[in-house]
Amino acid sequence: MTLTSIGDLARGLTLRTRSTEIRTQIETLSYEMSTGQVQDLSVHLGGDYAHLLDLDHSLARLDAFSVATAETQLFTDAMQLSLTTFAESAGEVTSALLSFGTSNQSVTHEQASVLARNELDTMVSSLNARAGGRSLFSGTATDVSPLASSDALLAALEAELTGLTTATDIRQAAEDWFNDPAGFEATFYQGSTTPLSPMQISENERIDLPITANDQTLKDAMRDVAIAALVSDDALAMPTAQRTALFVQLGTSLANTNSGIVNLRAQVGAAEARVEQAATRNSAAQTSAEYARGALIEADPYETATKLQTVQFQLESLYSVTVRNASLSLVNFL
Repeated sequence: MTLTSIGDLARGLTLRTRSTEIRTQIETLSYEMSTGQVQDLSVHLGGDYAHLLDLDHSLARLDAFSVATAETQLFTDAMQLSLTTFAESAGEVTSALLSFGTSNQSVTHEQASVLARNELDTMVSSLNARAGGRSLFSGTATDVSPLASSDALLAALEAELTGLTTATDIRQAAEDWFNDPAGFEATFYQGSTTPLSPMQISENERIDLPITANDQTLKDAMRDVAIAALVSDDALAMPTAQRTALFVQLGTSLANTNSGIVNLRAQVGAAEARVEQAATRNSAAQTSAEYARGALIEADPYETATKLQTVQFQLESLYSVTVRNASLSLVNFL
């Protein structure tokens, strides 16, 4: 019988080649065990990447919407907080002014004007608030504060009211100035008359918040508080009876304006609810897409562990064979 054999160098090369193949398999299987995903996607998917690419595209889009909803939520929350502060300040002035209509006055004219001046400063500051570096109530001009200082407002309004002594004349002059495009809007409002564009929070849903500091309800509230802040000014020289009558009228007007402020807050609240709902839906869709992607490229842990154990045994066996071959000599062969 003829025996066929290979030389020592060829045998060594064969063993090294096989050792390299086994180590490569171990690295692949170890990667799949640690990540839970197959390493060779092309073989696993049979060369069809369509479904995987579609899932990746969906996840990228949902990530973008996640950022958009977070920014919109920050914007609406800050807007709601500003309107709450604005309403609380207007309410403080309303209570003080309406007290002049009762038999027991809780504040004096001077105290009421000082309170109105302080609360006007708070109201202006609340409308000048920013979120994420953007002004909340400036319309599309988000890089500038919508209103100048309250002192500038009072100085401009005082120039319009100086010389008037009756409550009717003062209120009418103030109303005309606030509603005149060449008055409040031109000299005090610094934002844009164009409201913000709707904010996209999902593929088919947008949030529209067209509220600016030039809104009529907000202007009416600032107008009445500004008048109250100037009523006790010596430049107006109003008689005491006229001051009391004007304070009561302003308090009543502010109380009526409160319903408009509530409507604005409700509008922002509805937007907040929609943003939260959209964020929840986007999060659920993202979780579903991530699960589907994971299932598509998932490596079976039990099968991978079995293969890894088998390959490790093969490597150990190969090392044993290599050791045995290395101990051969010509003497032992003969």
